[in-house]
Amino acid sequence: MTESLLLPLVRGVASKAADALIETVTRMCGLDDDRRTLERHLLAVECKLANAEERSETNGYVKSWMKELKSIAYEADDVLDDIPYEALRRQSKIGNSTTRKVLGYIRRHSPLLFRFEMSRKLKNVLKKINKLVKEMNTFDLESSVRKERQHPWRQTHSKLDDTKEIFGRDDDKKVVVKLLLNQQDQRNVQVLPIFGMGGLGKTTLAKMVYNDQQIQKHFHLKMWHCVSDNFNVIALLKSIIELAGNKRCDMPDTIELLRKQLEEVIGQNRFMLMLDDVWNENERMWEDDLKPLLCSVGGPGSIIVVTTRRHKVASIMQTLRPLKLECLSVQDSWELFAHKAFSNGVEEQAELVSIGRRIVNKCGGGCFLLSRQ
Repeated sequence: MTESLLLPLVRGVASKAADALIETVTRMCGLDDDRRTLERHLLAVECKLANAEERSETNGYVKSWMKELKSIAYEADDVLDDIPYEALRRQSKIGNSTTRKVLGYIRRHSPLLFRFEMSRKLKNVLKKINKLVKEMNTFDLESSVRKERQHPWRQTHSKLDDTKEIFGRDDDKKVVVKLLLNQQDQRNVQVLPIFGMGGLGKTTLAKMVYNDQQIQKHFHLKMWHCVSDNFNVIALLKSIIELAGNKRCDMPDTIELLRKQLEEVIGQNRFMLMLDDVWNENERMWEDDLKPLLCSVGGPGSIIVVTTRRHKVASIMQTLRPLKLECLSVQDSWELFAHKAFSNGVEEQAELVSIGRRIVNKCGGGCFLLSRQ
């Protein structure tokens, strides 16, 4: 049911409320008390949402409350999105200044209208959230204690969105595809890490490679697994066995049994395994636990491709030289921004183009930052 999507939504908005840039801007604009209150309310709701979801299956009042919460969470998300956008907009006004100068500019020149509008929107959201928290406290919900994640939770898949145009990664794709195909005579499984800061398009590049026609023909088995912060040997083995065999793995959590099953389902097939969004920096977990298992199966030319934000992760897992993903070029960045900004009939007015190009320069080729504008 749609309510089950509430937990990651509320968790994401709470994380956004704690963002360093948002905190800095609200503090300089005198709005930080409201921001902190919003963050606390969202965290309070988050810890009781699991129980609320269970109750909503039989309690219409709780179900209605959750629908209202979903609407307000999206509203809060929109309000918080306005804050970094305002910072970027002002940054574009003052040329090549550093972020510190931009924040100083905000402190000295914060327009009354912006502060008034943000204050009004934050207080409006807070009023609604506060009402929901009071209602929630009457439900006698149980708190669920979750293990804190060090990194943002996410789940990815290998499917490319054919309706969206991809900018600036064709050359990177050609380099990676050529490199993978050139490993066909290597008897040992090779590991290619792709690393770079968040928002550069590592997962998108991995999808482009994964779905390339030459790659599809070259590898007998292709598997995609999003690791995130769950670098658990048994969970990884079970997922890979399921992906290779295209059926559920109901085997006990015994590594030796899983090892034998992995050898059986992969055999001597040339495989490509995409491990997306890896964060593990514990070298022993890779070298002693997982690498001996994954690199002992498959035929010549088998490849593991890893995407990660961390250079250390790339260094630990590599057998091939890691590919550092760079920012988009100025031209590619502008094409991406213009595609986003001037679609749906929006006219490319000279003033808007000028502001847009300054924003592009400040985003420094970050795909995620540009796509959010």
